[in-house]
Amino acid sequence: MQKLEMLYEGKAKKVYRTDNPECFWVEFKDNATAFNGAKRGTIDHKGVLNNRISAYFFRLLAEKGVSSHFVSLKGDRDMVVKALKIIMLEVVVRNIAAGSLAKRIGFPEGTLLEKPVVEFYYKNDALNDPLVNDDHIKVLKLATTEQLAQMHQTALQVNRILLEHLAGKEIDLIDFKLEFGLHNGKLLLGDEISPDTCRFWDKKTGEKLDKDRFRRDMGNVEEAYREIYRRLTGKNFEE
Repeated sequence: MQKLEMLYEGKAKKVYRTDNPECFWVEFKDNATAFNGAKRGTIDHKGVLNNRISAYFFRLLAEKGVSSHFVSLKGDRDMVVKALKIIMLEVVVRNIAAGSLAKRIGFPEGTLLEKPVVEFYYKNDALNDPLVNDDHIKVLKLATTEQLAQMHQTALQVNRILLEHLAGKEIDLIDFKLEFGLHNGKLLLGDEISPDTCRFWDKKTGEKLDKDRFRRDMGNVEEAYREIYRRLTGKNFEE
């Protein structure tokens, strides 16, 4: 497969057209951003690590019956994916209060929620990706009622799979973000699943092993990403 012209460059990835109209070519970058791009930096080898970690999770989910856009890895920081028309919603699943949820509802960070909480955010940088409910989504025509229900159901299914899998790796899944898109009319999981889009805490110590280390200037950011890779694969990351 041949990589052609770039279609889009985001905060963490570049997307290219390919000689197969059914597929895109995604390149993961080392750039790091937080607070809707207000904070910027670089995390060494982040692109390679997130590419491999995302592929790991997409393969796991495929084994459990969850379809995604992932097709194959292409080199260290590249993957081929099915071409999606992205739905302009971020779907966030929360198991433990942290980040914006802890601030919004007044729960101390680390509070176990009685049940997983699913939230939808409007993907709009100019509006700082606001939290929206079902009625907002319908008024904005971001998704149909059926698509919304499917995203909600799939998000909870992904949560169950990841919780069970990560428990065996001594990792607590605090929360995570998913994105979806349409491929030939079929709703598929897209984007990535990585320490950029998930909060991972060490099950015993509570140590943060995700992008919060960058957001909060905690240091050892690359080391945290490497540790997630090691726990998932059983191998040390090699450049």
